[in-house]
Amino acid sequence: MANRWFMKAGRKSWALIFALVVGILFSAGCSADSSENAENKVTIGITDWDESIAVSNLTQLLLKDELGYDSVVLKTLDVASLFEGVGSGDVDAFQAVRLPDHQEYISAAQDEVELLEPWFQGTTRIGIAVPGYMSITSLPQLNQTGATEIVGIEPEAAISKKIPDKVIPTYHLEQECVEWSAPAMLYEVGKRISNREEFAFIAWSPHWMNQRYDLVYLDDPENALGELNGTSKITTVVGNHLPNDDPVAYTLMKALTLTEEQVDGLEETINVEGDPLLGARTWVENNRDIVVPWIDAAKQTQQKS
Repeated sequence: MANRWFMKAGRKSWALIFALVVGILFSAGCSADSSENAENKVTIGITDWDESIAVSNLTQLLLKDELGYDSVVLKTLDVASLFEGVGSGDVDAFQAVRLPDHQEYISAAQDEVELLEPWFQGTTRIGIAVPGYMSITSLPQLNQTGATEIVGIEPEAAISKKIPDKVIPTYHLEQECVEWSAPAMLYEVGKRISNREEFAFIAWSPHWMNQRYDLVYLDDPENALGELNGTSKITTVVGNHLPNDDPVAYTLMKALTLTEEQVDGLEETINVEGDPLLGARTWVENNRDIVVPWIDAAKQTQQKS
């Protein structure tokens, strides 16, 4: 009787020990998986600007296809919310920062973010343009045309504030500035040019519109656009946490650089494919010599992590 009791007790003890060991191993495995997944996720903020869509989808593709990331989320927000998100840590990076255009947002979040060196290796421009067939070259001449509108973009863009506050009063322009989302504005520009309408619109480079359309950036003799008449830098802002929490993604974004020709080519490939990620993949396949150094830098960091 006593022997049977000890045998039962022994079996219970071994069962308990086995359960505890399994539980510890399972917990350790879950913790390791959670830690690994946490390091394998990144959130990139984007706008609906073509250069933002292009570079963000390119980064997403490289992180997933080349560096083994399980989750790369592209989160579309307005500009103000993007900078707030990077500052709070809800968004890891935003890759379409234009300086000095976005300096106000950077200054507000400067203690929580890091501004990387510009990834765009070309000369930028932003201003008011007209189709070439209108045969004018400066803003004061707009009133001599049949144009009634300046087709604009989102209200949070710096130039969207400058046009009604500075440009229209300075030149006593009779045109109304109409705000659209960037994709809607580009569709409208294409439609109006096809109809040979007289109108003005916000234009910028790098962008595929400069290759597709015959357009003229209008001179601003009174410097009504102020600092926007100068060239801009296009760069990436990341949260202060990223170098430590995700050094691989951080290294890739620091290494990535593109010329104007490369940006325009990437955007045009996306347009042809009709899908940003598919377009980025096609572009990468045709431009391995450009992307391999970025991937190698990120892989070296990955091996050290």
